[in-house]
Amino acid sequence: MARGRLPDFIVIGAVKAATTWIQVQLQANPAIFMPDPEPHFFSREYHLGKEHYRSWFEPAPRGASLVGEKSADYLSDPEVPRRIAAMLPDARLVVQLRDPVERAYSHYKMFFRRGLVSASPEQYLRSPDNAFPQFLLDGLYGRHIRNWQAHFDKRQILAFRYEDVGTDAERIVGRVSRHIGAETVFDPAAASQRENDSRARILPLPVRNLLGPLKQSAKPFRGRPWFEGARSLLAKEIAYPPLPDDLRCHLAEFYREDIALAESLLELDLSGWRNGDGAVVRAAAMT
Repeated sequence: MARGRLPDFIVIGAVKAATTWIQVQLQANPAIFMPDPEPHFFSREYHLGKEHYRSWFEPAPRGASLVGEKSADYLSDPEVPRRIAAMLPDARLVVQLRDPVERAYSHYKMFFRRGLVSASPEQYLRSPDNAFPQFLLDGLYGRHIRNWQAHFDKRQILAFRYEDVGTDAERIVGRVSRHIGAETVFDPAAASQRENDSRARILPLPVRNLLGPLKQSAKPFRGRPWFEGARSLLAKEIAYPPLPDDLRCHLAEFYREDIALAESLLELDLSGWRNGDGAVVRAAAMT
């Protein structure tokens, strides 16, 4: 007998577009089950087979009428649409998009705080010809959506903008819930949270590397006053290399035609991104 169920819906991206926000909102609905970690099955673990994928959904309670998952790297992986269409041809897909200029810089900052890059943004965001082309290429939404629409009916794909989460969160949750076939359950507490990884106070990288082997052992103590007090003595906000204005303008030009393509394919107004209105979004950025 096959283990677990297969998903009815998948949140497919984009990376660094705050997709965890919609995951948390959907998990607040008792009729929906989503595993907390991202399975990355169709992008990284496809070779492990369908039964392995089913195992991700074994914990789903009997009361859950829908199961789904979120793996934000699915959107930009050229092989994933074909793989999902072969296994889950009727799946409902959800896409959360962010101004690609801001998304690229956020992606760079994530790698910077992890110690994976140390050079300035100029070295990675001027051209994809570097060790991390995904910083730029993951934001070519038009190209990616065209690939998805080659394998799925466009009505199976719901896309919304990152900035709309901050202005009309409940409406977004309602749209997504209807799209996947669920009643709307809105969690105001989760909606009010504005997690911002780039502004979080974290331990310096050498300390994180030193304590890495103890991460799991320390997990039970997180949240306790003495533990958080000790951590606060060392944790600090990271000073990221800034994104120069000329590089920001270069990125806007890099993405302009692709944004227009995404608008056409998704029938979604992205004119603010094409017109360089990202400064408004930056003021309320969540990640």
